[in-house]
Amino acid sequence: MPTPALEIEVGGRTVRVTSPDKLYFPEVGLTKRDVVEYVLAVGDGIFYALRDRPVTMERWPGGYRPDVTLSTRTDSHHEAFYQKRAPARGMPEWVETMTVAFPSGRTADEVCATELATVVWMANLGTLRYHPWPVTRADADRVDQLRIDLDPQPGTTFADAVRAAYELRAVLAEVGLTGHCKTSGGRGVHVFVPVEPEHGFVEARHAVIAVGRELARRMPDHVTVNWWKEERGERIFVDFNQMARDRTIASAYSIRPTPTAVVSAPLTWDELAEAHPEDFTIPTMLARFAEVGDVWASMYDSPPGRLDGALELYERDVRDLGTGRYGGAEMPYPPDYPKMPGEPARVQPSRMTAATRESEQLDEAEPPEAGRRD
Repeated sequence: MPTPALEIEVGGRTVRVTSPDKLYFPEVGLTKRDVVEYVLAVGDGIFYALRDRPVTMERWPGGYRPDVTLSTRTDSHHEAFYQKRAPARGMPEWVETMTVAFPSGRTADEVCATELATVVWMANLGTLRYHPWPVTRADADRVDQLRIDLDPQPGTTFADAVRAAYELRAVLAEVGLTGHCKTSGGRGVHVFVPVEPEHGFVEARHAVIAVGRELARRMPDHVTVNWWKEERGERIFVDFNQMARDRTIASAYSIRPTPTAVVSAPLTWDELAEAHPEDFTIPTMLARFAEVGDVWASMYDSPPGRLDGALELYERDVRDLGTGRYGGAEMPYPPDYPKMPGEPARVQPSRMTAATRESEQLDEAEPPEAGRRD
Protein backbone atom coordinates (compact mmCIF):
# COMPACT_ATOMS: atom_id res chain seq x y z
CA MET A 1 0.00 0.00 0.00
CA PRO A 2 1.44 3.42 -0.98
CA THR A 3 2.52 5.64 1.90
CA PRO A 4 0.16 8.60 2.39
CA ALA A 5 1.48 11.94 1.24
CA LEU A 6 2.80 14.43 3.80
CA GLU A 7 1.97 18.10 3.98
CA ILE A 8 4.81 20.28 5.23
CA GLU A 9 4.56 23.94 6.17
CA VAL A 10 7.44 25.97 4.76
CA GLY A 11 7.41 29.71 5.25
CA GLY A 12 3.62 29.93 5.17
CA ARG A 13 3.32 27.59 2.17
CA THR A 14 2.03 24.03 2.25
CA VAL A 15 4.23 21.66 0.28
CA ARG A 16 2.87 18.20 -0.48
CA VAL A 17 5.43 15.38 -0.35
CA THR A 18 4.27 12.26 -2.15
CA SER A 19 5.57 8.72 -1.47
CA PRO A 20 7.71 9.92 1.45
CA ASP A 21 8.94 6.42 2.34
CA LYS A 22 10.26 5.63 -1.14
CA LEU A 23 13.91 4.56 -0.86
CA TYR A 24 16.09 7.14 -2.60
CA PHE A 25 19.48 5.82 -1.50
CA PRO A 26 19.00 2.11 -0.74
CA GLU A 27 22.60 1.43 0.27
CA VAL A 28 22.38 3.86 3.20
CA GLY A 29 18.62 3.58 3.83
CA LEU A 30 17.71 7.18 2.99
CA THR A 31 14.15 7.86 1.83
CA LYS A 32 12.54 10.65 -0.10
CA ARG A 33 11.39 12.07 3.22
CA ASP A 34 15.02 12.10 4.41
CA VAL A 35 15.99 14.08 1.30
CA VAL A 36 13.21 16.63 1.87
CA GLU A 37 14.13 16.96 5.54
CA TYR A 38 17.77 17.48 4.54
CA VAL A 39 16.74 20.37 2.26
CA LEU A 40 14.78 21.90 5.12
CA ALA A 41 17.65 21.47 7.58
CA VAL A 42 20.21 23.18 5.31
CA GLY A 43 17.54 25.58 4.08
CA ASP A 44 19.41 28.79 4.83
CA GLY A 45 22.38 27.54 2.83
CA ILE A 46 20.69 25.94 -0.16
CA PHE A 47 18.15 28.71 -0.57
CA TYR A 48 20.81 31.44 -0.69
CA ALA A 49 22.72 29.36 -3.23
CA LEU A 50 19.61 29.41 -5.46
CA ARG A 51 17.89 32.62 -4.43
CA ASP A 52 16.21 34.50 -7.29
CA ARG A 53 17.94 32.34 -9.90
CA PRO A 54 16.46 30.24 -12.69
CA VAL A 55 17.17 26.60 -11.86
CA THR A 56 17.54 23.52 -14.03
CA MET A 57 16.39 20.52 -12.03
CA GLU A 58 18.31 17.26 -12.15
CA ARG A 59 15.49 14.88 -11.31
CA TRP A 60 15.78 11.33 -9.99
CA PRO A 61 12.10 10.68 -9.19
CA GLY A 62 12.73 7.01 -8.46
CA GLY A 63 15.78 7.77 -6.33
CA TYR A 64 19.36 6.76 -7.03
CA ARG A 65 20.15 3.32 -8.42
CA PRO A 66 23.44 2.34 -10.07
CA ASP A 67 21.60 0.94 -13.10
CA VAL A 68 19.87 4.26 -13.86
CA THR A 69 21.57 6.47 -16.43
CA LEU A 70 21.05 10.22 -16.35
CA SER A 71 19.59 11.33 -19.67
CA THR A 72 21.26 14.35 -21.22
CA ARG A 73 17.94 15.25 -22.88
CA THR A 74 15.72 17.66 -20.98
CA ASP A 75 12.07 17.15 -20.04
CA SER A 76 12.60 13.44 -20.61
CA HIS A 77 10.61 10.36 -19.67
CA HIS A 78 13.79 8.64 -18.53
CA GLU A 79 14.20 7.56 -14.93
CA ALA A 80 16.67 10.41 -14.37
CA PHE A 81 16.79 13.58 -16.44
CA TYR A 82 17.36 17.33 -16.55
CA GLN A 83 14.30 19.55 -16.56
CA LYS A 84 14.80 23.09 -17.79
CA ARG A 85 11.24 24.16 -18.47
CA ALA A 86 8.87 24.61 -15.56
CA PRO A 87 6.28 21.79 -15.44
CA ALA A 88 3.19 22.50 -17.48
CA ARG A 89 0.95 20.79 -14.94
CA GLY A 90 0.84 20.40 -11.19
CA MET A 91 2.98 23.41 -10.32
CA PRO A 92 1.64 25.46 -7.37
CA GLU A 93 0.51 28.94 -8.32
CA TRP A 94 3.03 30.44 -5.89
CA VAL A 95 6.04 28.91 -7.67
CA GLU A 96 7.57 31.63 -9.80
CA THR A 97 9.34 31.30 -13.13
CA MET A 98 11.84 33.29 -15.13
CA THR A 99 12.44 33.45 -18.87
CA VAL A 100 15.90 32.47 -20.07
CA ALA A 101 17.37 32.39 -23.57
CA PHE A 102 19.36 29.46 -24.91
CA PRO A 103 22.29 29.67 -27.39
CA SER A 104 19.89 28.82 -30.22
CA GLY A 105 17.87 31.94 -29.48
CA ARG A 106 14.91 29.92 -28.18
CA THR A 107 13.54 30.82 -24.76
CA ALA A 108 11.98 28.91 -21.89
CA ASP A 109 10.41 29.64 -18.53
CA GLU A 110 12.46 27.98 -15.78
CA VAL A 111 11.55 27.62 -12.14
CA CYS A 112 12.92 30.58 -10.18
CA ALA A 113 13.78 29.96 -6.52
CA THR A 114 12.23 32.93 -4.75
CA GLU A 115 11.55 31.14 -1.44
CA LEU A 116 12.60 27.98 0.37
CA ALA A 117 9.20 26.37 -0.25
CA THR A 118 10.06 26.31 -3.96
CA VAL A 119 13.26 24.38 -3.25
CA VAL A 120 11.34 21.88 -1.11
CA TRP A 121 8.75 21.53 -3.89
CA MET A 122 11.57 20.76 -6.34
CA ALA A 123 12.90 18.15 -3.91
CA ASN A 124 9.49 16.46 -3.95
CA LEU A 125 9.85 16.15 -7.73
CA GLY A 126 12.97 14.07 -7.13
CA THR A 127 15.48 16.87 -7.66
CA LEU A 128 18.85 15.88 -6.20
CA ARG A 129 21.11 18.41 -7.87
CA TYR A 130 20.04 21.99 -8.45
CA HIS A 131 21.71 23.74 -11.38
CA PRO A 132 21.21 27.50 -10.98
CA TRP A 133 22.12 29.95 -13.71
CA PRO A 134 24.79 32.57 -12.82
CA VAL A 135 22.19 35.33 -13.23
CA THR A 136 19.26 36.55 -11.17
CA ARG A 137 15.72 37.58 -12.00
CA ALA A 138 16.91 41.21 -12.04
CA ASP A 139 18.63 40.58 -15.41
CA ALA A 140 18.75 37.23 -17.19
CA ASP A 141 21.61 38.34 -19.42
CA ARG A 142 24.03 39.84 -16.88
CA VAL A 143 26.25 37.42 -15.00
CA ASP A 144 26.66 37.99 -11.26
CA GLN A 145 28.80 34.92 -10.44
CA LEU A 146 31.80 33.39 -12.12
CA ARG A 147 31.79 29.62 -11.63
CA ILE A 148 35.20 28.00 -12.15
CA ASP A 149 35.28 24.22 -12.47
CA LEU A 150 38.63 22.59 -11.67
CA ASP A 151 38.12 19.20 -13.29
CA PRO A 152 40.65 16.41 -12.56
CA GLN A 153 41.64 14.47 -15.66
CA PRO A 154 42.57 10.76 -15.61
CA GLY A 155 45.69 10.27 -13.51
CA THR A 156 44.94 13.23 -11.21
CA THR A 157 43.14 13.44 -7.89
CA PHE A 158 41.12 15.73 -5.65
CA ALA A 159 44.39 16.72 -3.95
CA ASP A 160 45.66 17.94 -7.33
CA ALA A 161 42.51 20.03 -7.78
CA VAL A 162 43.01 21.49 -4.30
CA ARG A 163 46.54 22.53 -5.15
CA ALA A 164 45.28 24.27 -8.28
CA ALA A 165 42.48 25.93 -6.31
CA TYR A 166 44.88 27.64 -3.92
CA GLU A 167 46.90 29.10 -6.79
CA LEU A 168 43.66 30.09 -8.50
CA ARG A 169 42.70 31.98 -5.36
CA ALA A 170 45.90 34.01 -5.69
CA VAL A 171 45.29 34.74 -9.39
CA LEU A 172 41.76 35.93 -8.62
CA ALA A 173 43.01 38.19 -5.83
CA GLU A 174 45.48 39.82 -8.22
CA VAL A 175 42.63 40.86 -10.53
CA GLY A 176 40.48 42.11 -7.65
CA LEU A 177 38.23 39.07 -7.22
CA THR A 178 37.42 36.85 -4.25
CA GLY A 179 36.78 33.15 -4.74
CA HIS A 180 34.81 30.77 -2.54
CA CYS A 181 35.48 27.03 -2.74
CA LYS A 182 33.36 23.91 -2.50
CA THR A 183 33.66 20.26 -3.32
CA SER A 184 31.98 19.22 -6.54
CA GLY A 185 30.69 16.07 -4.89
CA GLY A 186 33.25 14.12 -6.91
CA ARG A 187 36.99 14.63 -7.41
CA GLY A 188 36.79 18.26 -8.50
CA VAL A 189 36.77 21.65 -6.84
CA HIS A 190 34.39 24.48 -7.72
CA VAL A 191 35.28 28.12 -7.09
CA PHE A 192 32.47 30.68 -7.14
CA VAL A 193 33.23 34.37 -7.54
CA PRO A 194 30.59 37.09 -6.92
CA VAL A 195 30.81 39.88 -9.51
CA GLU A 196 28.88 43.00 -10.34
CA PRO A 197 26.21 42.17 -12.97
CA GLU A 198 27.81 44.41 -15.61
CA HIS A 199 28.69 41.88 -18.31
CA GLY A 200 27.09 39.14 -20.34
CA PHE A 201 28.00 35.49 -20.80
CA VAL A 202 30.62 36.08 -23.50
CA GLU A 203 32.62 38.43 -21.29
CA ALA A 204 32.19 36.22 -18.21
CA ARG A 205 33.45 33.21 -20.16
CA HIS A 206 36.40 35.25 -21.44
CA ALA A 207 37.23 36.23 -17.87
CA VAL A 208 37.33 32.56 -16.84
CA ILE A 209 39.45 31.66 -19.89
CA ALA A 210 41.92 34.43 -19.03
CA VAL A 211 42.16 33.49 -15.36
CA GLY A 212 42.47 29.80 -16.26
CA ARG A 213 45.14 30.54 -18.84
CA GLU A 214 47.12 32.57 -16.30
CA LEU A 215 46.80 29.71 -13.82
CA ALA A 216 48.08 27.28 -16.46
CA ARG A 217 51.06 29.55 -17.15
CA ARG A 218 52.00 29.38 -13.49
CA MET A 219 51.42 25.63 -13.20
CA PRO A 220 52.07 24.31 -16.73
CA ASP A 221 52.64 20.72 -15.64
CA HIS A 222 49.62 20.75 -13.36
CA VAL A 223 46.84 22.81 -15.01
CA THR A 224 45.51 23.13 -18.55
CA VAL A 225 42.84 25.04 -20.44
CA ASN A 226 43.16 22.83 -23.52
CA TRP A 227 39.66 21.99 -24.71
CA TRP A 228 40.59 18.79 -26.52
CA LYS A 229 41.03 15.80 -24.22
CA GLU A 230 43.92 14.48 -26.26
CA GLU A 231 45.91 17.58 -25.28
CA ARG A 232 45.10 17.75 -21.57
CA GLY A 233 47.32 15.00 -20.20
CA GLU A 234 47.38 14.26 -16.47
CA ARG A 235 46.48 17.78 -15.43
CA ILE A 236 43.61 19.71 -13.89
CA PHE A 237 41.36 21.12 -16.60
CA VAL A 238 39.83 24.56 -16.09
CA ASP A 239 36.47 23.92 -17.76
CA PHE A 240 35.81 27.43 -19.07
CA ASN A 241 32.75 26.33 -21.04
CA GLN A 242 30.86 25.81 -17.79
CA MET A 243 30.63 29.60 -17.94
CA ALA A 244 28.93 29.64 -21.35
CA ARG A 245 25.24 30.45 -21.63
CA ASP A 246 23.00 27.54 -20.58
CA ARG A 247 25.90 25.74 -18.87
CA THR A 248 25.57 25.40 -15.12
CA ILE A 249 27.34 23.93 -12.11
CA ALA A 250 25.52 22.15 -9.30
CA SER A 251 24.75 24.39 -6.35
CA ALA A 252 26.21 24.15 -2.89
CA TYR A 253 24.39 21.48 -0.85
CA SER A 254 23.20 19.64 -3.95
CA ILE A 255 23.14 15.85 -3.57
CA ARG A 256 25.23 13.83 -5.95
CA PRO A 257 23.56 10.61 -7.21
CA THR A 258 25.98 8.22 -5.53
CA PRO A 259 25.42 5.17 -3.28
CA THR A 260 26.26 7.13 -0.11
CA ALA A 261 24.45 10.39 -1.01
CA VAL A 262 27.54 12.59 -1.20
CA VAL A 263 26.79 16.32 -1.25
CA SER A 264 28.56 19.35 -2.72
CA ALA A 265 30.04 20.95 0.39
CA PRO A 266 30.89 24.64 0.73
CA LEU A 267 34.17 25.04 2.59
CA THR A 268 36.42 27.72 3.97
CA TRP A 269 39.83 28.00 2.37
CA ASP A 270 41.39 26.82 5.63
CA GLU A 271 39.31 23.61 5.45
CA LEU A 272 39.97 22.77 1.81
CA ALA A 273 43.48 21.37 2.24
CA GLU A 274 42.32 18.66 4.66
CA ALA A 275 38.94 17.94 3.04
CA HIS A 276 37.86 14.56 1.66
CA PRO A 277 34.81 14.84 -0.65
CA GLU A 278 33.43 11.44 0.31
CA ASP A 279 33.12 12.58 3.93
CA PHE A 280 30.33 15.02 3.06
CA THR A 281 27.06 13.11 2.88
CA ILE A 282 23.47 13.88 3.82
CA PRO A 283 23.94 12.68 7.44
CA THR A 284 27.33 14.34 7.96
CA MET A 285 26.24 17.61 6.34
CA LEU A 286 23.22 17.71 8.66
CA ALA A 287 25.58 17.50 11.64
CA ARG A 288 28.02 20.01 10.15
CA PHE A 289 25.33 22.53 9.28
CA ALA A 290 23.80 22.28 12.74
CA GLU A 291 27.22 23.08 14.21
CA VAL A 292 28.69 25.75 11.90
CA GLY A 293 25.83 26.85 9.64
CA ASP A 294 26.48 28.05 6.10
CA VAL A 295 30.20 28.82 5.72
CA TRP A 296 29.37 30.65 2.47
CA ALA A 297 27.12 33.17 4.25
CA SER A 298 29.85 35.81 4.01
CA MET A 299 29.90 35.45 0.22
CA TYR A 300 26.34 36.70 -0.04
CA ASP A 301 27.00 39.63 2.31
CA SER A 302 30.29 40.83 0.78
CA PRO A 303 30.54 43.42 -2.02
CA PRO A 304 30.94 41.72 -5.40
CA GLY A 305 34.05 42.26 -7.49
CA ARG A 306 34.37 43.59 -11.02
CA LEU A 307 35.62 41.81 -14.10
CA ASP A 308 37.84 44.64 -15.34
CA GLY A 309 41.11 43.01 -14.24
CA ALA A 310 40.25 39.59 -15.64
CA LEU A 311 39.10 41.09 -18.93
CA GLU A 312 42.35 43.03 -19.15
CA LEU A 313 44.13 39.68 -18.94
CA TYR A 314 41.97 38.45 -21.80
CA GLU A 315 42.77 41.52 -23.91
CA ARG A 316 46.46 40.92 -23.22
CA ASP A 317 45.99 37.41 -24.60
CA VAL A 318 44.28 38.85 -27.67
CA ARG A 319 47.34 41.05 -28.25
CA ASP A 320 49.81 38.23 -27.59
CA LEU A 321 47.98 35.30 -29.15
CA GLY A 322 45.88 37.04 -31.77
CA THR A 323 42.52 35.82 -33.05
CA GLY A 324 41.35 33.44 -35.72
CA ARG A 325 40.10 29.98 -36.47
CA TYR A 326 43.41 28.23 -35.82
CA GLY A 327 44.68 29.96 -32.75
CA GLY A 328 44.27 33.01 -30.61
CA ALA A 329 42.72 34.07 -27.36
CA GLU A 330 39.26 32.63 -28.07
CA MET A 331 38.57 28.97 -27.34
CA PRO A 332 36.10 26.44 -28.80
CA TYR A 333 32.51 26.58 -27.59
CA PRO A 334 30.45 23.48 -26.75
CA PRO A 335 29.47 21.48 -29.85
CA ASP A 336 25.78 22.40 -29.71
CA TYR A 337 26.54 26.12 -29.99
CA PRO A 338 26.28 28.10 -33.23
CA LYS A 339 29.65 29.29 -34.47
CA MET A 340 30.86 32.23 -32.43
CA PRO A 341 32.95 35.22 -33.57
CA GLY A 342 36.68 34.51 -33.48
CA GLU A 343 36.18 30.92 -32.39
CA PRO A 344 38.88 28.41 -33.38
CA ALA A 345 38.01 25.30 -35.37
CA ARG A 346 35.89 22.69 -33.59
CA VAL A 347 37.95 19.84 -34.90
CA GLN A 348 40.34 18.07 -32.58
CA PRO A 349 43.94 18.52 -33.71
CA SER A 350 44.56 14.85 -34.51
CA ARG A 351 41.63 14.83 -36.94
CA MET A 352 42.39 18.09 -38.72
CA THR A 353 42.92 17.52 -42.45
CA ALA A 354 43.53 19.81 -45.38
CA ALA A 355 39.90 19.35 -46.47
CA THR A 356 38.63 20.16 -42.98
CA ARG A 357 40.83 23.24 -42.81
CA GLU A 358 39.50 24.46 -46.16
CA SER A 359 35.90 23.90 -44.99
CA GLU A 360 36.58 25.83 -41.79
CA GLN A 361 38.10 28.69 -43.77
CA LEU A 362 34.96 28.88 -45.89
CA ASP A 363 32.82 28.93 -42.77
CA GLU A 364 34.99 31.73 -41.38
CA ALA A 365 33.86 33.94 -44.24
CA GLU A 366 30.21 33.52 -43.26
CA PRO A 367 28.64 36.02 -40.82
CA PRO A 368 27.83 34.80 -37.29
CA GLU A 369 24.37 33.39 -36.77
CA ALA A 370 21.81 36.16 -36.51
CA GLY A 371 19.48 36.67 -33.61
CA ARG A 372 21.91 35.75 -30.86
CA ARG A 373 21.30 37.37 -27.47
CA ASP A 374 24.63 36.60 -25.83
